[in-house]
Amino acid sequence: MNEAEVQSFWNAHPCGDHIVGGLHGAFADDYARFFTAYDAWRYGRERHIPDCLDRVDWRDKRVLEIGLGQGAESEQLIRRGARWSGLDLTEESVRRVRARLTVRDLPHDDVKQGSAVAIPWQDNSFDIVFSHGVLHHIPDIHAAQAEIHRVLKPGGLLVAMLYARRSLNYQVSIRLIRRAMLAAAYPLRRTRLATRSSMLREHLANAERTGLREYLRLDTFTHRNTDGPLNPYAKVYSLADVARDFPAFDVADSYQRYLHAPPLPVHGLPGGRRLGWHLWVRLRAKPAEAGAP
Repeated sequence: MNEAEVQSFWNAHPCGDHIVGGLHGAFADDYARFFTAYDAWRYGRERHIPDCLDRVDWRDKRVLEIGLGQGAESEQLIRRGARWSGLDLTEESVRRVRARLTVRDLPHDDVKQGSAVAIPWQDNSFDIVFSHGVLHHIPDIHAAQAEIHRVLKPGGLLVAMLYARRSLNYQVSIRLIRRAMLAAAYPLRRTRLATRSSMLREHLANAERTGLREYLRLDTFTHRNTDGPLNPYAKVYSLADVARDFPAFDVADSYQRYLHAPPLPVHGLPGGRRLGWHLWVRLRAKPAEAGAP
């Protein structure tokens, strides 16, 4: 897996775009209407995000956000007083976020297109690095965390949301239910019943290309079951995984939110604090010599 594949996927599939009808589709490039609809959908469905952001003091802090999506959290951070800069791997996301900043008249420092494994800022530039649902899509996470450590001031914070290994979605839905459903559908893949769903069609096509047994291996299947069957890379995290993948940091705080495990009808039910899909972590940068890779 390489970064170019990840970049290509997210440039062609901006986060959440198709769910609300598409900026270039239903909204006919009307950025103002699109951002209003997108934010209503996002914070209606993931109501926990503003509360999670409120657990951190952003005011007057120099903040770098890595992975911008549609800029929803970018706006939230700016409105909480952050001196915000943004970095995204894709040209499309950078274009959209710049439009949001203009349409909403949001003060900010800078927005750049670039890679988290080669962050285009100087050492010791930021008090906080924030990343929501992005770092688990970076294949070379060791290089990325070293770069994040480099641009943080001594003792700075990395605040991130990562997909949770100890979640209902991963342990039951992805590992058991979805694999069993695909295995059952595979013999029927050329029938109308199996091809009625576009998502199922894409999973079946993936399985045909790679072979069903290989596709159902967890290290393959997980990539294709977090952000759609075309997503090239994703990882799930326990706190032990965090410690291994972010050796330049100490875990200062962690908690889970967001009970979400399709096709199980559990969305919005209690239980997110124990089995939620979103693992939020606050990581404190170690002294440079201690955190050296």
